[in-house]
Amino acid sequence: MATSNEPVLKQPLKLACIQLASGADKAANLRHAREKVVEAAATGAKLIVLPECFNSPYGCEFFPSYAETLLPGPPSKEQSPSYHALSAMAAETKTYLVGGSIPEADPDPSTKKYYNTSLIFGPDGALLASHRKVHLFDIDIPGQITFRESDVLSPGNKVSIVDLPDYGKIAVAICYDVRFPELATVAARRGCFALVYPGAFNTTTGPLHWRLQGRARAMDNQLYVALCSPARDTSQSYHAYGHTLVVDPMAKILAEADETEDIVTAELDGDTIATTRRNIPLSTQRRFDVYPDVNAGKISFEEPNPPV
Repeated sequence: MATSNEPVLKQPLKLACIQLASGADKAANLRHAREKVVEAAATGAKLIVLPECFNSPYGCEFFPSYAETLLPGPPSKEQSPSYHALSAMAAETKTYLVGGSIPEADPDPSTKKYYNTSLIFGPDGALLASHRKVHLFDIDIPGQITFRESDVLSPGNKVSIVDLPDYGKIAVAICYDVRFPELATVAARRGCFALVYPGAFNTTTGPLHWRLQGRARAMDNQLYVALCSPARDTSQSYHAYGHTLVVDPMAKILAEADETEDIVTAELDGDTIATTRRNIPLSTQRRFDVYPDVNAGKISFEEPNPPV
């Protein structure tokens, strides 16, 4: 946990998570995303989040055909219409925008490498950071769901901490990354005020673990957590759970959607983080003489050839 007396969240911040309904038409998805980002900004939100694979259907069969080349950066509009659309949305609304995620293609087609990549833009439309999904969604629950992202995707290789100069630092990770608490712990110890996860849990694991994971990461690290899902579309092969939500540092769910398209908002403030940490002082009670400090180990904060 950050030990400085400085607040990790410098001033109150309104967060909006857009549970977007997307279809097969990428251009239409980008136009619709812009409409909802403008709508979210009109509520006063200064940090806006889109869901995982917001510009396309979610599924291994879709990643290659919807993938965009982000390198060398910045990409042209022909290479990555989504990059330029997100940049324009952030600049138009003068907000920080976590652009959900998009399928990214390696610039060398012979590698056949694809990534699940989040792009984060500032209020001037400049790219602040990117995160490639670190943990790929490979599961097999007999009789219910089998999914193997690693059949198509390659993993990212870093913890992604993003500085929002007006407010503080957030960490961005994607969907299955939430199941690995080490990423969240490192982010909290490095002074983040929120963990932001664009994610598309399904209707098997969602009812079991979606809220639980969000609340657990908030409770363990005493910060805000946002989980932003696509809206559910039962005509697609993959049925997203929905239930986009925001959790406070005491693990209370502040706002939650159902499965339909919606915008979920919450007010974040540094006093809530400080009070939680003062009342339950985990940072001074840890026993690194008994177990190791994950924040003191070898940690990767750099990605070879990241989008720029």
